[in-house]
Amino acid sequence: MSDLPTSAKIVIIGGGIIGCSTAYHLAKMGLTDVLVLERGKLTSGSTWHAAGLVGQLRTNANITQLLGYSVALYDRLEQETGLATGWKRNGGLRLACNQERWTEVKRQATTATSFGLEMQLLSPKEAQELWPLMQVDDVVGAAFLPTDGQASPSDITQSLAKGARMGGVGFREGITVTGIEVEGGVARAVLTDQGRIQAEKIVVCAGQWSREIGRMAGVNIPLVSMQHQYLITERIEGVTSNLPTLRDPDRLTYWKEEVGGLVMGGYEPNPMPWANTGATEKFEFQLLENDLDHFEPLMELAIGRVPAMETAGIKQFINGPESFTPDGNFILGAAPETKGIYVGCGFNAFGIASGGGAGMALAEWVARGEPPYDLWAVDIRRFGKNTLDTGWVRQRTMEAYAKHYTMAWPFEEYQSGRPLRRSPLYDRLKAQGAVFGEKLGWERPNWFAAAGEEAKDIYSYGRQNWFEAVGREHRACREAAVVFDQTSFAKFTVKGAGADEALSWLCANDVVKKPGSLTYTQMLNRKGGIETDLTVARLGDGSYYLVTGTGFASHDLDWIRRNVPDGLDVQIEDVTSQFAVLVLMGPKARDILGQLTSEDLSNQAAPFGSARGLHIAGARVLALRVTYVGELGWELHVPMEFAATVYDALMAAGAPSGLVNAGYRAIESLRLEKGYRAWGGEIGPDHSPLMAGLGWAAKLKKNIPFLGREALAEQAAKPLPRLLAGFTVADPAVILLGRETIYRNGKRCGWLASAGFGYTVGKNIGYGYVRDPAGVDADYVLSGSYELEVATERVKAEVFLEPLYDPRMERVKG
Repeated sequence: MSDLPTSAKIVIIGGGIIGCSTAYHLAKMGLTDVLVLERGKLTSGSTWHAAGLVGQLRTNANITQLLGYSVALYDRLEQETGLATGWKRNGGLRLACNQERWTEVKRQATTATSFGLEMQLLSPKEAQELWPLMQVDDVVGAAFLPTDGQASPSDITQSLAKGARMGGVGFREGITVTGIEVEGGVARAVLTDQGRIQAEKIVVCAGQWSREIGRMAGVNIPLVSMQHQYLITERIEGVTSNLPTLRDPDRLTYWKEEVGGLVMGGYEPNPMPWANTGATEKFEFQLLENDLDHFEPLMELAIGRVPAMETAGIKQFINGPESFTPDGNFILGAAPETKGIYVGCGFNAFGIASGGGAGMALAEWVARGEPPYDLWAVDIRRFGKNTLDTGWVRQRTMEAYAKHYTMAWPFEEYQSGRPLRRSPLYDRLKAQGAVFGEKLGWERPNWFAAAGEEAKDIYSYGRQNWFEAVGREHRACREAAVVFDQTSFAKFTVKGAGADEALSWLCANDVVKKPGSLTYTQMLNRKGGIETDLTVARLGDGSYYLVTGTGFASHDLDWIRRNVPDGLDVQIEDVTSQFAVLVLMGPKARDILGQLTSEDLSNQAAPFGSARGLHIAGARVLALRVTYVGELGWELHVPMEFAATVYDALMAAGAPSGLVNAGYRAIESLRLEKGYRAWGGEIGPDHSPLMAGLGWAAKLKKNIPFLGREALAEQAAKPLPRLLAGFTVADPAVILLGRETIYRNGKRCGWLASAGFGYTVGKNIGYGYVRDPAGVDADYVLSGSYELEVATERVKAEVFLEPLYDPRMERVKG
């Protein structure tokens, strides 16, 4: 008879490093009614054959912080549990073998400085002194992170499991999950081949089997299995136990020491998927058949770097399947489709590096309902409807895998699985030179090539080929008028007798105004951080229309649904696919739109911040008087079937006035000049409206309760720990991309969250938080002398708090 418990408060599915780390951290939080289920034995999936390199630096500060937590945990874990982990801080080297790669490495070094990591830049000779076996004839330079290291994947996982057991967590091996019981949109129980386990929360940490487990609960987990090969050599003379890990991205390879020999693997440009029909079968402590023909090109590249490889004995070839995701980042968080389901998987071959921190973050998410800090870069809600199809996920994931070691160009777009979601204007815009980017599967025009210009992105770390074209669009918006196709905007309706009360509670700003009002607002978490950033149109009593960014469709809809107070009569619907959005902006926008409607478009009849219906070219259009570029204009929300007709009418009416198409890169340049914030850039869950300079959009002076009000009021009563500021650099040879380090009076105080070029002001512009534990206010920010570190070099910068362009809003409200 099975000794399987019939209930547990928290059930974790999967006994790899993520499941065991999550269990360990739940135990540390005092949660003991936790059960880990493993189909085979602990580590028997993909953990046991992981290569075990532990690097920390990523392009996101909080993911870097999470990986740093892993290192700190691994430093003490063996002493705590008494089980060896194979962990050693032997440092990590990264080579650069051409000037573009060296620029990338120098920018990475600045990112490390921004995030508080030590990263040393070395000459080829200095790198060779750390790694004597390699030849460095083609090396331009190298970066060394002394706190990186390596671990034994199985040992460190068993140590985490022991720590969890010491805290009271239960483990059961040899248990196959056969289903997840869901009732009323809430997960209630895990069904297994040995019985039913009632659970309040279910955590899916099943590695490459997670997609199938998620489907049992109606949850979409976008990952697929890829084959990943590496080899282990016999002992090689000169390989010492303190040899750093080595990444050689220009040769697509990585290395680490292993019992006096070397582990060598890499990321092929032509990756091989596994389990195309789904990773459903058992695969315990198993490997795939070696494909030496496929591995041979990597081997040849490796021998060029380490000549001793040519004569070294091969102890073992490893070809193991691992889970990879469409964007190369792992997946954490609460599933939006089904309450009570949490996910931790898709670690893209850096699960050991992430294991400690990811387990900590997921445990907090499960226990407290929110992560310890902003983890948007890995949040499961970053994905959209385009990832429901496994074929599309596989296409995009193969491209992400192949790019693991290629140059990480600024503004680089993925090419696979496109086009997928298209506006009705796609063909029209393409014929007019549109160069498209993609977000959540949507094709979105980034810029427009003129006659004689090549309609494609050419990437570099210098000014890219579209720089002048974007400048044309920017100036047209400031001087005449432009049309942006922003059909991909996420749009929701909120209706019902409880809609007023629900949105009054959710929104930091006052949105319950007279019908026809349009309000910019944030929705806050209980700590006062900004969870969503959107516009709310009140169409009538109990009827609202919400507009938010393309990439936040899943996240924002989930946040609203989760946080509507219980018992209210509210219906929330995603209507994104029902409406195209044509955004008409510029000083001539009123004249152009006025030719197409008999309605009064004056400031008295259609003031800034209003929403009204118009008839244009036979279509009923919802016209929102709003802007994200700092000019007079309207967002025209058009039923999809009328979009082409309305667009043609606009372009014909606007031709004499100089109306042109413009794209998303011009939007970015325009909004930087105007100081508008971007969620996921300058604002997010870690930053409050007060810190972001958006206190004016919070109804603190009104006696109206809202989520996060108490935290915001508490912040307002004491000095802020950081304040968002803008910076300009006049030197056109300098290129700001974001993550550049901010120095105030010679002391590091933050980094740029976003940056670009302002064509009207003729300067580089960046935004970042100025930090000081003693408190920061406007006088503190403006009294400092500032420099920015760009690719390891400091340049003088000017600080500002008021918008650079039209600070009194005369253009917008004209």
